[in-house]
Amino acid sequence: MAVRAVRGAVQLERDEAGHMEERVGALLTTILERNGLHTDDLISLWFTATPDLHSDFPAVAARKLGIVDVPLICAQELDIEGAMPRVVRVLAHIECDKPRADVAHVYLGAAAALRKDIAQ
Repeated sequence: MAVRAVRGAVQLERDEAGHMEERVGALLTTILERNGLHTDDLISLWFTATPDLHSDFPAVAARKLGIVDVPLICAQELDIEGAMPRVVRVLAHIECDKPRADVAHVYLGAAAALRKDIAQ
């Protein structure tokens, strides 16, 4: 087994805890599905949120999905002028047999514009 990293992001429509839980949950579920992963394959998850998000921690969505024994951390994204607002990003460290080039990074909705170089 190799250790790999998977990136992902989603833009929220509004800063509400329930909405964050729904959208971050969808992001994590899609990352797992597209990469054929189970929660046991997760090593750690690192979340960042843009400074305009205050309603909750993105990690709450992971816990509500049943990701309970994986280390999680949340941090604030840099406050860059002109950056896309209301974005949650994730960096997931995983164990898998896939070559690095076959790892599927996931950018949902408008966040796909953040990484146009990665096929969705």
